Amino acid sequence: MNEKKYIFVINPHAGVADASAQIRTAVDALPQRDQCEIYETNGNTDATVFVRNYCKEHPEQPVRFIACGGDGTLSEVFNGVIGYDNAEVSCYPCGSGNDFVKSFGGAKRFLNIPDLIAAEAEKIDMLKVGDRYSNNVVNFGFDTVVAMTVNEGRAQKGNAGKSLYTKGIIRALITSMKNRFEVRADGELLNPDGIALLCTLGNGQFVGGSFHCAPRADLHDGLVEVCLVKPISRLKFVSLIGAYVKGTHLDDPRMQNLMVYRKAKTVEVTAPEGFAYSLDGEIIHENHFIVEVVPSMVKFAAP
Repeated sequence: MNEKKYIFVINPHAGVADASAQIRTAVDALPQRDQCEIYETNGNTDATVFVRNYCKEHPEQPVRFIACGGDGTLSEVFNGVIGYDNAEVSCYPCGSGNDFVKSFGGAKRFLNIPDLIAAEAEKIDMLKVGDRYSNNVVNFGFDTVVAMTVNEGRAQKGNAGKSLYTKGIIRALITSMKNRFEVRADGELLNPDGIALLCTLGNGQFVGGSFHCAPRADLHDGLVEVCLVKPISRLKFVSLIGAYVKGTHLDDPRMQNLMVYRKAKTVEVTAPEGFAYSLDGEIIHENHFIVEVVPSMVKFAAP
C-alpha cells in the first residue's frame, strides 16, 4: 500500500499577507516531511487544474490536499478532487473570510499543521451547479453585489481585507435592495411575486466573512438550507443585520414574515438576462440554474 501523500496547495496572494514562508517552515519540521509536497498556485483555477491532473496521474495514490489560502482556494481544491476516491481535502485557512471552516469551529482549529496531517477524514455533501461544485454557499441578490465588490477590490489590491466587505455592503444598500428572480425548492415556488432582497443556499453555514447565514445547515444531511429574504427598507435592513451576523435570524420574531426558509434536495433559480450569482465567492453569470445536493461526495479532514 502506498504511503499517503500530503500536498500543500498554497495561494501566495490569499489574505492580507503571504503565509508561504511560515507554511514551508512548519512542513519542513514534520516527521512526515518525506511524504509532503508543496505547490504554489499562479492564478485563478490553477489549483483545480493542478489537483485534478495529480489525481488523474496518480489514481492509486492516497493523497490529502491541504488548501492553504481562503475560501476560493479551498473551493478550487474541492473541485479538483471530484470523482477521485483516493483523494481527501483539508485546509490551512489564511484568507480574508475563511467562512467554510467556521462550520467546523473556526480557523484557529486548522492552523496547526501537524493536526491537519493527523486529522481523520469524513465524507461531506457538495452542491452541484452545472459542471461546478460548491462546498459552502451559493447566494445571490444583495450578496452578489457584495461578492462582486470584494472580487473587484482583490483584483486591484492583490488581496481582500475586511474593509472590502464593508464597502460591498454599502454598495449593495444603494443598488440592490430589490432583485428579480424566482426560487423553487423541490418544486415549490418560494416567491410568487418574483422579487427578493437575497437568497442563500447553504451547504456550509457562513458567508461574507462574518455572516452566519445558514445556521441549521448540515454538511452530512443530504439537504441544502434555503433562506430567501423578501425586499425590506434600508432602515429595516440595518436593524436586522445583527441577527443575520449572529445566525439568530431563523428564530427572530421580527424576521418571520420577511423570510422563507426550507431544506431541499434541489433548488431551481430563474431570473432575467444579466443575472449573476456567487458560488463560494466566484461570480457566475447565468439566469437559469439548478442546484442539487450530492450526498457524501468528498472527504474532508477537520482537526
